Amino acid sequence: MLEQIFIQLQNSNTQWVLAGTFFLGIASGVLGSFALLRKQSLIGDAMAHAALPGVCIAFILYGQKSLFLFLIGAAIAGLAATWLIQTIVSHSRIKEDTALGMVLSVFFGFGIVLLTYIQQTASGNKSGLDDFLFGQAASMVGQDVRLITIIALTLLIITFLFFKEFKLLTFDSQFAKGIGLKTSFLNGLLMTLIVCAVVIGLQTVGVILMAAMLITPAIAARYWTEKLSVMTILSGVIGGISGIIGTLLSTTTKGMATGPLIIVAATSIFLISLIIAPRRGLLSQFIRMVKLKEKTAKEQLLLSLYDLTEEAEREHSEPDLSSVELKEKRNISDQLFTKYIMEFEKKKWVKRTGGMSWRLTEKGLEETYDLALKQRLYEMYLMHEMEMSNLQLNQYDGFDVNQIPCEMKNRLFELLSIHHRLPSLLPKTKSLGQKGWRANEL
Repeated sequence: MLEQIFIQLQNSNTQWVLAGTFFLGIASGVLGSFALLRKQSLIGDAMAHAALPGVCIAFILYGQKSLFLFLIGAAIAGLAATWLIQTIVSHSRIKEDTALGMVLSVFFGFGIVLLTYIQQTASGNKSGLDDFLFGQAASMVGQDVRLITIIALTLLIITFLFFKEFKLLTFDSQFAKGIGLKTSFLNGLLMTLIVCAVVIGLQTVGVILMAAMLITPAIAARYWTEKLSVMTILSGVIGGISGIIGTLLSTTTKGMATGPLIIVAATSIFLISLIIAPRRGLLSQFIRMVKLKEKTAKEQLLLSLYDLTEEAEREHSEPDLSSVELKEKRNISDQLFTKYIMEFEKKKWVKRTGGMSWRLTEKGLEETYDLALKQRLYEMYLMHEMEMSNLQLNQYDGFDVNQIPCEMKNRLFELLSIHHRLPSLLPKTKSLGQKGWRANEL
């Protein structure tokens, strides 16, 4: 297969198609990032379908195939569809997704009617307009590729020059308007760039699949980063690589169209990103979930050891805790209980007093006391959250006693005392002394 690819690479037509799909992939990926983040993923689909009547009208007026004129017609139709969508949303109660569906259907239906009419004319069979439905990259010649490349590079240059403005428009359009940016102009410019990216991909990928070419690289890139600058670059790279892979597969696979294979390549990269991306990938999420479950079980077992030992001391009974008690106290699974009780025994936090009984050691008491105090303080915070709203603590992991202002800390300890939740089982290093609990805990 590698030998076959090497032979095909020496073919000038293959080289032209590779160049065209590569630059198309980069431009689509970069601009698709903005469409995705602005929650306008369907806009590419609407523009691609809306472009069909523009292509057909250009052919009817000119009388023969001309990619340049087809692109102009498609761009005009796409911009008209964009304006119509925004007008419908602005002057009616119809939501954007509904407006997109309406415009997409109407324009595409009109395009099919025109396409049928053209095919019934004498020159219709030679028009090559069918290529715009599903794409036909192999039909591109050097002139077509040069045109696509020039437009793609122009789109990338404009995006680079207006990157800061587009970034602000994407994340906070109201702030952009407040500091004096012409948001209407910027929004129109960005939509024009997206329409142009869609239009130049019609012959390569086709009306049906162009939306995937615009959005799939952006979705894949989103899994790898939190920064827009990195996302746009990565999305462009993924789009370009998808174009190359799809083209090479098409040249070595008889009867397979280039456009669908490009989308398959982009989708494959997306699936890989979905699974193995370091922060957002399913695998990393699963690993984090398992670690969180284990961490929670470990803390719950430590708290159970402290609470049950505290209860036993309060009742003046032997603080020997059975495995059943410890597991049932906070519903810990047998597997995790066995894992962590063995770990605690190894660290000398607990000692075995019978076949299935355990006792908390002084070293274990030091470990569990701080955890129990933190957990009970957090309970008080949740119970009186309105009173302490300035702390703005949303998660237990972010609750650090040492970072809480002294006044709030005193209040939390006071609430613990009122609710009889002060930890009464103290390690030797936590003796209360004469100054009371505040002096020692603060």
